[in-house]
Amino acid sequence: MNRIILGIFAVTLCFAIGQTLECYKCDLGLWDLCITTKMTCGADEHCYTGVGKAAGIVKIRKKGCLQKSECNKTANVNFPSDSNTTIYSMTNTCCDTDLCNAAPGLPRMGAMPLALATLLTLMTAKALV
Repeated sequence: MNRIILGIFAVTLCFAIGQTLECYKCDLGLWDLCITTKMTCGADEHCYTGVGKAAGIVKIRKKGCLQKSECNKTANVNFPSDSNTTIYSMTNTCCDTDLCNAAPGLPRMGAMPLALATLLTLMTAKALV
């Protein structure tokens, strides 16, 4: 009986530990260049990607963890902070799965074109040998 209770406790503990969200972090990127590392978010945070323009010209971006209450909002950053001079506006878009704030990847190739390309390569190699 004790083994069953201990087993249930161990499984519950694994699920509790596994609930943290892992996100990409980039403190400041220019245009589409954003050097990322991985980070773990807190309990009340989501992954986010922030996109904005500095001085209306330079495209900037940030990534990381953000409080849920700050998600999907646009924030103005002023300099100095108590002035009305906006340096840039940043729109933060959130998501809630592991590493979901990655840059868009290359289009994925389906299994059928890949299989046909492999078959054609093998047939060509056999014909040449």
